[in-house]
This record gives sequence, structure tokens and C-alpha cells, in this order.
Amino acid sequence: ERDDNRTIWKYRDWLINAFNADMPYDRFLTEQLAGDLLPNPTDAQLIATAFHRNTMTNDEGGTDNEEFRTAAILDRVNTTWQALMGTTFACVQCHSHPYDPFRHDEYYQFMAFFNDSRDEDTYADYPLLRQFSPKDSLDVVKLSNWVSGKGSPQQGKEVAWFLRTWEPSINSIQADQFVNSELADTKFLIFRNHAVARLANVDLDQRDQLVYRYAGYLAGGIWNIHLDRPDGPLLQTVHVSKTSDWAIDVVNFPLQRGKHDLFFTYENSGLKGPNASGMQFDWFYFTHSLPGAGDPEYAGMKKIYDTLMRKHVPTTPVMIDNPNFMHRATHVFEKGNWLVKGKVMEPATPRSLNPFPANAPRNRLGLAMWLTSRQNPLTARTMVNRVWEQLFGTGLVETLEDLGTQGAEPTHRELLDYLSWEFMTEYKWSVKKLLRSIVLSATYREDSRVSPEQLEKDPNNKYYARGVRVRLSAESIRDQALAVSGLLVDRIGGPSVMPWQPKGIWQSPWNGQDWHKSSGEDQYRRALYTYWKRTAPYPSMMSFDGTAREVCTARRIRTNTPLQALTLLNDSVYLDASRHLAGMMENAGSVAAAIREGYSAVVFHPIDSASLQVLEGLYATAYGKYSHSPEKTCAIAGTEDKYDKPSTAALIVVANAILNLDEVITKN
Repeated sequence: ERDDNRTIWKYRDWLINAFNADMPYDRFLTEQLAGDLLPNPTDAQLIATAFHRNTMTNDEGGTDNEEFRTAAILDRVNTTWQALMGTTFACVQCHSHPYDPFRHDEYYQFMAFFNDSRDEDTYADYPLLRQFSPKDSLDVVKLSNWVSGKGSPQQGKEVAWFLRTWEPSINSIQADQFVNSELADTKFLIFRNHAVARLANVDLDQRDQLVYRYAGYLAGGIWNIHLDRPDGPLLQTVHVSKTSDWAIDVVNFPLQRGKHDLFFTYENSGLKGPNASGMQFDWFYFTHSLPGAGDPEYAGMKKIYDTLMRKHVPTTPVMIDNPNFMHRATHVFEKGNWLVKGKVMEPATPRSLNPFPANAPRNRLGLAMWLTSRQNPLTARTMVNRVWEQLFGTGLVETLEDLGTQGAEPTHRELLDYLSWEFMTEYKWSVKKLLRSIVLSATYREDSRVSPEQLEKDPNNKYYARGVRVRLSAESIRDQALAVSGLLVDRIGGPSVMPWQPKGIWQSPWNGQDWHKSSGEDQYRRALYTYWKRTAPYPSMMSFDGTAREVCTARRIRTNTPLQALTLLNDSVYLDASRHLAGMMENAGSVAAAIREGYSAVVFHPIDSASLQVLEGLYATAYGKYSHSPEKTCAIAGTEDKYDKPSTAALIVVANAILNLDEVITKN
């Protein structure tokens, strides 16, 4: 029920822009899988990696952070295979199968590509890309170049990377051996009086500075940092000030060598009671102090560094790998149990598929090279099959998530092979060229009408003797209703919006959050921008088979239920669209002309006489009802003022019926 906010909409913007620009699919996948590992990655390439940061975290008190970090890694492995290679690789997570070409150990070899990432189920969704203004970005470059000149190019890169990401920091959830301290809510190291806690195995080699993010609850605290044991050599003493919110501070200490356990002790005589807390930590960053002390420009550069380090800027969760000194080993999980660790595994891909590229690094960038290799049998086929499914309603292989022996047989294997080859070779991974080749084909342009003979021979249209006929997706149905009524806002990009919905659907007992209807045109933006809460998803989209998004769903199964018709007749967005459509229809003159106008505006062909007669009858019935009830007229028209135009109210009912027609919500 906590299901807190995650600000990740800039990834959606990246995705839309990539499709609109027809980014080659191999590059499209590479930037999402490993944009952070490209040389000097741009903000856009880092944001692309948010693809794999859509995994759930668990901020509930008492949960195990390592358990849910592991769950996120497994989700990334399974999503990569299911969404990008059409394969249910998760089957071998627990054990091997006699008929399966993939082995149990190979699952964890593949998992090793993802298991060395910096995210650790933290409350703040670290690591984050900090997105500076153009001016501040220039200051980052200026400072980095200056540090490179006064120190080394490596130091310059480290300074820029830290300012952009606050990485590589040690999250306070790594603390242990608590005395009068704990991980508050399992997320933050917190100190009481006479507190002791440990950070294990910290790399201090050639480091002489600690940057840390903390909150001070009471002035007068003394925080001591000891080497190797609670009473070990004193590295530094810090006098802790009270803060109004999270703060970042810097402490210098003598230059160190090697790795050490660090023990923190804390005293504050002002704390009253055994459970009173004096300070709380978020993360620790051990680094080198800025070079160039004594240089005339040093003070100015130090000011830039301090300002940018503390600046409040927009952030987006991204993928970042651990540096070598923070490497995380990957073990086989015996019988799939993450608590029972087996042998250590190195990153590798299954032996039954194409070989790993000889010169590729053994990380996610190398994995992307393997995935998009011309020798990979799955990536192009999976995308071609997915595009075909989007256009025809069913893939050439119906089971989008499983192209293997346990999935459905391809209906046209040679066609799938041909289009996959064209996609990689002739189209050079251009999705728009692939789409164009399919929609201009004679097969796609077939008439949707079906003869009794065709229906008997091929009821599901597996052999494409007729045109596609399939219900639109949840998002498309909503967007279409807004579009034909003149309401749809086609502006691209930006944060999520909250269209109107009744009170009580959104329930957030933990933090009291509520659904606040977006103002103005924002409530009429495409369904793509609707704010999505996993524990309370937008109801009308769920009625039309939208998914909760707790894990990746490679394929939506379409259903046909009475609730869908009730949604189209009663949901606020469709009533609103009906009112505006009726307003357009009124300008046509007579009732018959108005119905013809509305019908053709929605279905793009003239109405037949039988349908016109039915809708005229509906209009007459509704007019009779509303001409005797100003209150009901007011309700259907959606106005609080006295509203005495039953003719408009009756047209709204007719417009609502038109939007509910099977022909309207079905692709013909």
C-alpha cells in the first residue's frame, strides 16, 4: 500500500523520441541496456538505461534490502530474455530441464551481467542521474578540465561523474554491527546516544576525504570515525550540527592505504530517552580532495564543486555498474533460493546460441553487442514478431514471450525469417522501414469482411485471407475517443498527468497521497502520459486488459467482458468525449444530419439506413426522457447550472452510443 512515487518520466520521453527519430533498433537496445557504459555517456544515454530501473523496490519497514535487490536483478534478466529475445529463460532459474537447451548454471552466468549494478533497494532509488541546467553543465565540464590539469584526467572524470550521479557512494544500508543504532525503516543508518556501527571493507587507498549526506536532529553530537575496530585509530572527529533537512558535508582525514573496516561512534548528551535519535545517514563517498590547493583559481573551483554537489536538481533513476573496488560476486542460487549460494559465476551467454563477440567486454555493453549481433537468432525475430502482432493482433508466433519449443508454432516461418533478415540487413534495424513494408503489403490491405467459407476454414484468420479485425488496446480506445471528439492534446513529452477519476479509487493509507485532477488540457493528453500507480491503476484501462506492471508483460491477452461496455457508457472520459462530440454534431442542423455527422466523424464512412433508424429511435427516447427532467438533463450535460436543452442531452446519449459501437473500438 506504500507504492510511493518514482520520477522516471524522462525515460518515457527518451523512448518516444527514439521511436519518432527512427533510432536503429540495435542502437536503441544498446543504449537501454548499457548506455552508462558507452564512452563519455550523454544524459540521454544514461536516461535510456532507466529501462531496467522500472523494477520494483520495497520500502516497507522490516523488509530485507538484499532480497529485493536480488528480485530486481532477476526481473531484469527475465525481462531481457522475454521482451527482447522472446524466450522464457526464467524456466532454468531453479533447475535444468532435460528438453531445455539452457542450463541452470547459465542463468546465473547471464545474471552476472546485471548483478554488479549500483542499485540496492534504496529509498531514493539510487543511483540517480542529476540533470543540470545548460549553465551548470558547462560548469561541470569546466571544473572537470581544471581538475584534469591540476591532478590527472582520471581525477577529472571522477569529479564530473560524482557531480552528475553522487556515485560511487556507499549507501548507509550497508552498515552493520549496530549498538544503539540501526537501519531505520531498513533504509537509513541512524544513531542514538552511545551508538556504534560499522562500514565493512571500505577502500581507502589514496583517499583523504569523506563526503556524506546526513540529517542532524540535535546539535552537540560528536561523531568519531575509527579504523578497524570501535576503539581503533581515530581517523577523524566530526561535530554534528542540526539540519532542517538532508545536508551534504565534507570531512578531510590523513591519506590512507588499503581497505579497512570503519567503525562509527556517536555521543550526544542532549538526547533524552533511549530511543531518541541524534543523526541519520544516507550515503558516504570516500574520495581525493580537490587538487590545486594554493592555485589562484582554487577557491573559485572549490566553490563551483560545493555548489553543484549540493544543488537540488531533477533526477532520474539510471543503471550504473560498481567500480572494481566495489565488485559484487555472482553465485548460483541452489534450487533458485537466493539465500543458498553456490559456486561463483562469471558473465557469459548460453552455449546453445551465438558465441559471445571475441573483443566484447564482459559487461552489459558486451551483452548488448552479443544481443544485436548479426549471428543472434532471436533479437530481430522477436521485434519483427512484436511489430506484426501490433498490426495484425496476433504474432506470426502467437506466444510473443516464447518463440521456443514450448511456445506456439510459427504460422509462416519463412516470412518471419525473411522479414528478420530484411530488418537487420536491408533496413539496417529501421523500425519505420519495417512498419512501412508490412502496412503497404497486399496482405495488410485485405478487406476485413469474411465469407462463410473463410470462416469455416480459418476462423482465427491465421492464413490472412482477409484483413485484420482486432479490438484496440486500452490506451488506443481512450485516445481515439478524445481524438474524434476534438479533445486530444497531441503535445509530446513531460511528466505524467492525472485525468479525472472518482474519489476513493486511489487509496494510500501510508502517506496520504491522493489523486489530484490535472488542470486544463493536461487531462486530455494521450493515455501514455496517465500517471500509473501499481496498487491503484487507472480503472478504465484495466477494464480493457491493461496490466498492473509489477513485472514485464510481453503480451496482453484480450478479453471481451460486459464491464468493457459499461466502461464506455459510464466512465467519465467517455462521457466527456460524448459531450464534445455532441457539440460538434449539433452544428449539422436536423437530428438525422447530426447523427450522420457524428457517425462518419467516428467510423470514417457514411451511416447505413438501418443504423440511422436505430440511432434516431435512441434520440427520440432520450429526448422524451430529458424534456421532462431538467435535473437529468443537467446531469448528462455535466453542468451545475440550469440546463434546459433536452435536444443536446439526447445527442450526448447518441454520441455515447456511437463511441460504444463494436466498429469503433475494433480495428477493421
